[in-house]
Amino acid sequence: MQPDKKPFKSGYVAIAGRPNVGKSTMINDFMDCKLSIVTPKPQTTRKKIMGVLTREDYQIVFYDTPGIMNPEYELQEYMVKTAYDAIEDADVILFLAEPFKPPATLDKKIFERLSHFHIPVILAINKVDLVEKDSLIPIISAYDQQFKFTEIVPVSALKGTNLDLMLSLIVKYLPEGEPFYPEDYMTDYNERFLASEIIREKVFEFYGEEIPYSTTVEIEEFKEREAGKDFIKAIIYVERDSQKGIIIGENGKAIKRVGVIAREEIEKQIGRKVFLELRVKVMEKWRKDKSKLHKLGYK
Repeated sequence: MQPDKKPFKSGYVAIAGRPNVGKSTMINDFMDCKLSIVTPKPQTTRKKIMGVLTREDYQIVFYDTPGIMNPEYELQEYMVKTAYDAIEDADVILFLAEPFKPPATLDKKIFERLSHFHIPVILAINKVDLVEKDSLIPIISAYDQQFKFTEIVPVSALKGTNLDLMLSLIVKYLPEGEPFYPEDYMTDYNERFLASEIIREKVFEFYGEEIPYSTTVEIEEFKEREAGKDFIKAIIYVERDSQKGIIIGENGKAIKRVGVIAREEIEKQIGRKVFLELRVKVMEKWRKDKSKLHKLGYK
């Protein structure tokens, strides 16, 4: 007599937390590919990124979300709303935190809001490779006193520590059900979005201070060609003329470097040769103007 087959499980998992706690690294690890751009700077992720992980007995639809913060302008309002919308739609919440200090006032506000959703919340204390093990005990205790987490797991997304355990716990709390997507489906974003995110990632990597936060990228043209290279024309928007000069650099050297590195990575991701044309334009106060945000795709 054959043993009973495991029931298939499927559901949505929101990876949430404050900025720069490792959410994008986490989804990339789970998916074993680069879906979300990753930089050392906080607030890199601005939109919800979907990754679908399908195995023999489960399908997890992950959502990497923007970091939750106290918003200061319209773009940040959009980012926080995007994060909470993903949380509200989730079957399981994977909340990431850092091991360096106990929960702050903002964390307590987040936990208060999470308590209204009545969804299993797994706390992943990330970056444990950067602290001594003994220092984790008071941090775990402090978080445990603030919220009734379903599970608390110390992990390192960068090193892969305890990610298998984390995955098994996520599956444990998923509801039974049929898969939402075909077995080979991985994400809902297209190559235009991929190209814009890679360019934006390079801006975050190559420029300091406020510059990356004042920029966004729009793909004006994306033409696939059977013969020759694909053509991509992208616009990097900034808020002031002085920022435009910094992005371009002396004799165009800075923007050329961004273009070369971005093109190489786009080619690697889509598997085709690309001609990438970058332009820089000023759109004053776009981060604070809801109509401009809508025009730029933040809807």
